[in-house]
Amino acid sequence: MRFMVMIKANAQTEAGEMPSEDILREMGEYNEALANAGVLLGGEGLHPSSRGARVRFSDGHCSVVDGPFAETRELIAGYWLFQTASLQEAIDWVKRCPQSAVGDSEIELRQVFEAEDFGAEFTTELREQEERLRAQISH
Repeated sequence: MRFMVMIKANAQTEAGEMPSEDILREMGEYNEALANAGVLLGGEGLHPSSRGARVRFSDGHCSVVDGPFAETRELIAGYWLFQTASLQEAIDWVKRCPQSAVGDSEIELRQVFEAEDFGAEFTTELREQEERLRAQISH
């Protein structure tokens, strides 16, 4: 099972405050433990929303809204992609995250859809296309 693990933004991340050397070291050790256990598939920190944009779709049109965005608690400051045997295992790994690195924040876990989750609608042709795309982006 794969899980998107999203670190919610807080006042410090939205202000663009960079972590200290100690925090970077703690996170490096945590990420290394995840990688050594075969759990970590990827992950990155994100710049504050003031450096981002949202593209909205409505009635066949799209519009762009530049950041910053007001609802900090709804924003993502970073993410990991985990591969674990269960949601509980992913939660157990998140609980080991250094508190000093995320501060007063919240981390949300969401399972990633796998091909078999889509049922018969995900035809052989669509599966082959997905496999080609995964092979292409893994290089």
